Amino acid sequence: MVSNVESRITGWLKNTSGFWFALYATTMAFCLYTCVYAFRKTFSVATFDDISYLTVDYKVWLVFFQTLGYASSKFVGIKVISELKAKSRSAGILITVAVAGISWLCFGLVPRPYNIIFLFTNGFPLGLVWGMVFGYLEGRRYTEVLGAGLSVSFIFSAGFAKSVGGFIMRDWGVSETWMPFVTSCVFVGPLLLFIWLLDKLPPPSLKDEAMRTKRQPMNTDERKKFVHTFWPGIVLFTLAYILLTIFRDFRDNFSAEVWDSLGYGNSPEIFTTTEIPVSIIVLVVMGSLMIIKNNKLALMVNHSIILIGMISVGISTFLFQQQIIGPTAWMILIGLGLYLGYVPFNSIFFDRLLAAFNYVGTVGFLIYIADSFGYLGSMGVMLFKEMMKVFGYAEPSWLEFFISAGYVMSVAGTFLIGGSMLYFHFKHKHWNPAR
Repeated sequence: MVSNVESRITGWLKNTSGFWFALYATTMAFCLYTCVYAFRKTFSVATFDDISYLTVDYKVWLVFFQTLGYASSKFVGIKVISELKAKSRSAGILITVAVAGISWLCFGLVPRPYNIIFLFTNGFPLGLVWGMVFGYLEGRRYTEVLGAGLSVSFIFSAGFAKSVGGFIMRDWGVSETWMPFVTSCVFVGPLLLFIWLLDKLPPPSLKDEAMRTKRQPMNTDERKKFVHTFWPGIVLFTLAYILLTIFRDFRDNFSAEVWDSLGYGNSPEIFTTTEIPVSIIVLVVMGSLMIIKNNKLALMVNHSIILIGMISVGISTFLFQQQIIGPTAWMILIGLGLYLGYVPFNSIFFDRLLAAFNYVGTVGFLIYIADSFGYLGSMGVMLFKEMMKVFGYAEPSWLEFFISAGYVMSVAGTFLIGGSMLYFHFKHKHWNPAR
């Protein structure tokens, strides 16, 4: 019976219209990554109050080690994801998520502070999942819609996972230590279903390849050649992405502390409430880029959207400090600005970059270059904040630090992404496809 259902789904996907294909692929990718996020971020809703080791907050240790795992996997992913064959994606997702889940079990069994190490073993495998999932979606006529649907999943799922974790602690009486493993168990069944359904997608068609350039794995020489060809632009957009990742990670990992400072400490639903409008708006904006057929123009529009997002973070933070808008509106607006900048880098920005220059390769390689340095930057900022306390400097509150980070990201990021936009504009004008 299962094989019969499988053959019917596969046949339908090969013959269905673009709309239904895009809807199916977007829904499956969105739901799958939402389940994956439950294995990653539910622990951040816990505050672990008044627990510290070596003068550093216990939760900061947890976030640092998970980010270290994530950053390490991104460097590994530059090679692994860029060379991964399509037939290995589903097995790769299953293995990585299983290791992450077992890590939460060990986290619950091993006493503090020795269980901190399991945040590394949780973060490392999960850092490879994004490239595997996006591999199903890249290089298609509808990649904007597909990529936007996948990307908004980590906007929605970040809030959703924390809300679920908060309810499990509040309503089920589960401790902060065991809550991540219990939450992971809740999502195992749906995760297996959505992996199976996503794996039924056929590869890009000849028409897809004609419009978006053929996608194939890149070996070491091909990766070196690409970096050598575009290195000024890569440096500029990677620096901009580092700033976005730092701000996004801080908002993601310590939003519970920020909301507590704002008076919403016992409201788990607030995490989902603020992310739903952001997810919808970002999905509409990113998905609408599908109507732009000219890949060079679409690349410039992607730059413009990132630019607008970065500027919006600074403006909305200023309005909040002037008490023109309230906390909820501020968190929604900075979330919107943040993800208008962050989402393109995780999907359609690089897809259009390859297509604009008619460059045969894989988006996964570019995503993992940016991600690897982005998470290193995030770790550096966490260490900087904690070192202020170690060396006797007045440590800013989570809210004060969050506000300052928003301004730095907004101003510096605007200049960097503007420089990237100019570089790729002039590079394309003098581009020789024959290279």
